[in-house]
Amino acid sequence: MAKTALVFSGQGAQYPGMGKELYECSPAAKAVFDMAESIRPGTLRQCFEGTKEELSVTINTQPCVFITDLAAAAAVKEKGVEPDFVAGFSLGEIAALAFADVLSYEDAFRLVCRRAELMDKAAKEEPGAMAAVMKLTPQQTEEICAGFKKAYPVNYNSPAQTVVAAAEDEIDELCVKVKEAKGKAVKLAVSGAFHSPFMDKASESMAEYLKDIELKEPKLPVYANYNAQPYAGDMKELVSKQINHPVRWQTTVENMIAQGADRFIEVGVGKTLTGLIKKINADVTAVNIENKEGLDNL
Repeated sequence: MAKTALVFSGQGAQYPGMGKELYECSPAAKAVFDMAESIRPGTLRQCFEGTKEELSVTINTQPCVFITDLAAAAAVKEKGVEPDFVAGFSLGEIAALAFADVLSYEDAFRLVCRRAELMDKAAKEEPGAMAAVMKLTPQQTEEICAGFKKAYPVNYNSPAQTVVAAAEDEIDELCVKVKEAKGKAVKLAVSGAFHSPFMDKASESMAEYLKDIELKEPKLPVYANYNAQPYAGDMKELVSKQINHPVRWQTTVENMIAQGADRFIEVGVGKTLTGLIKKINADVTAVNIENKEGLDNL
């Protein structure tokens, strides 16, 4: 039997005006946005009117992307879609947990605001950079990273795309090595080396923060970035370790497909995950929902 997976976009896909159409056309999405505004005044302005530069600052990016993801999911649910599985890319995983009732929407939003502060602080204390490596296998990328003191594969996105994190003084040379190996490297406009040991302090602080937060059993399977398996066991450990460990996105998608998922709906900002899913398996259907047109087409 065909099954549907809802996947939540991550940091990096943000753009000015994101979520505005959802706010205007979906009562369910509006309620989610209004909740965020009541907790963090100014969030609506940043999403709908903020500049590209303002939205690229981690402490703004994460709350804004998170709430747009969650609002899009609420709008999709309002349309009558009930997914069988959920997963999120990096930040999107927190939205997936909220959708699956592991956290209340309010607690999840507060957690994201704290997560953004911790990751921003870690990035400033130990600066790093990131680059997307294409046209090489994950194994080739791992071999290149092994030749540097502080370089790590951090996002296993598809068979031919792996994102790496590295020290600022090593990233350019790493990109040269990628080119020499017949690959392509594109430096990313991010403010830190996420999902790597550069984020160890942020991960430790998140574990401390989570001690006072209640996590409930998911109402449907939530696939974790950390191990590409449904959340089980110590869920707080999965949330905190996600910050300083790789996102195993390709394996996550493959595991959901193995469990019957043949339709993927990306909710939130952009269509990055939609493109990656099609590269992972061209036989499944993948669409993105981020505005009124997407909702109408759904």
